[in-house]
Amino acid sequence: MSFKKVAVIGAGTMGAGIAGQVANAGVEVWLLDLPSDDNPNALAERGLERLRSPDSPGLMSEAAEGFIHLGNIRDDFDQLADCDWIAEAVVERLDIKKDLYRRLDAVCHDQAIITSNTSTIPIRLLVEDMPKAFRQRFAITHFFNPVRFMRLLELVRGEDTSTAVMETLAAFCEQQLGKGVVPCLDTPGFLGNRVGVYAIQCALQAAFDLGLKPLEADALFGRPMGIPKTGVFGLYDLIGIDLMSDVVQSLVNILTPDDAFHQEAARLPLMTRMIENGQTGNKQGQGFYRNGSSGREVLDLNSESYSAAPRLSLSIADKAEREGVRHLLDDNSLYGQFAWRVLSRTLCYAASLIPEVGDDPLAIDDAMKLGYNWIKGPFELLDEIGVDYFIERLKSEQRPIPAFLAEAVGS
Repeated sequence: MSFKKVAVIGAGTMGAGIAGQVANAGVEVWLLDLPSDDNPNALAERGLERLRSPDSPGLMSEAAEGFIHLGNIRDDFDQLADCDWIAEAVVERLDIKKDLYRRLDAVCHDQAIITSNTSTIPIRLLVEDMPKAFRQRFAITHFFNPVRFMRLLELVRGEDTSTAVMETLAAFCEQQLGKGVVPCLDTPGFLGNRVGVYAIQCALQAAFDLGLKPLEADALFGRPMGIPKTGVFGLYDLIGIDLMSDVVQSLVNILTPDDAFHQEAARLPLMTRMIENGQTGNKQGQGFYRNGSSGREVLDLNSESYSAAPRLSLSIADKAEREGVRHLLDDNSLYGQFAWRVLSRTLCYAASLIPEVGDDPLAIDDAMKLGYNWIKGPFELLDEIGVDYFIERLKSEQRPIPAFLAEAVGS
């Protein structure tokens, strides 16, 4: 079945982005949100404005915009009757989603596919009250922001989701939306966020514990490790310190108490104060970095004041970027300690997730490359570092060896 008409419910950043990419594919799409008092379609119109933003345009052309119709779920719900795919991207509240699904079940035709963009609510909870015919047509399509530019799409099936539905979604999203589809099990955070947020938190906590300045940490947690040059503090600013804190807390809430993520998830007092002060990152013009009167400035983590942020060049980082990450790990300085702590914990965590999240390390590598723009995935990094070297170093520190790695080398 091909999609001739699509609807996205929820015109926030993600919902608008999904609608924009469907329109980029030349498919008619309705973007709906809650009605407003004065202008019923105000929220949907705001979503369209986000797509028009010159800073991160979600639409490829003016022609693409012509495929988008705006509306609200009070006046335009009947438009869903002949939609082939309805993507839900509303607030992460189970009760609101369940109410919406009951309305969808009453209006949509019996072949319509329904998906959610959630990454925090298990699919079994989303549809536990729905009839089997609905559950067979339901899946999670977890896009990454910005939808137009980030290639990863995590596709999650429920216990009852039909194979035909999964194949139809995968084909459309790959062939027409241009996504790299990675099938995922229904586990917390799926693949990309489970590993990606953990890595970011490792780098953040290590920088504070070791006393590194944001410029130093960002010079290391970037290209030298095969990670985008944004760095950990720059990435927090880009995502939004408040939003990133909410993402971390959502994982804390859904992961089991014994998960290693909890060891890296503590909220730092400085960041709590920053959120209270409106220093939430790029969207507010100031976070760990800001543009001052004489150029870019960086926050001093001790005095909490800003000063000039000249470009920092670290010879060890430059060499690692040219010749490989082992140059970082073999260094005995504070920078080498930072690199080993972050990478060893992240790679151990990724390995420990097998078979919980699936038995294919390639899927985790693909998720990190497509969703977080890593040059190499965790297991490709392990190959570069050397699995034997990695395990021996863990043993020398009397640290546990993930079962997957121990089995891989027969130790």
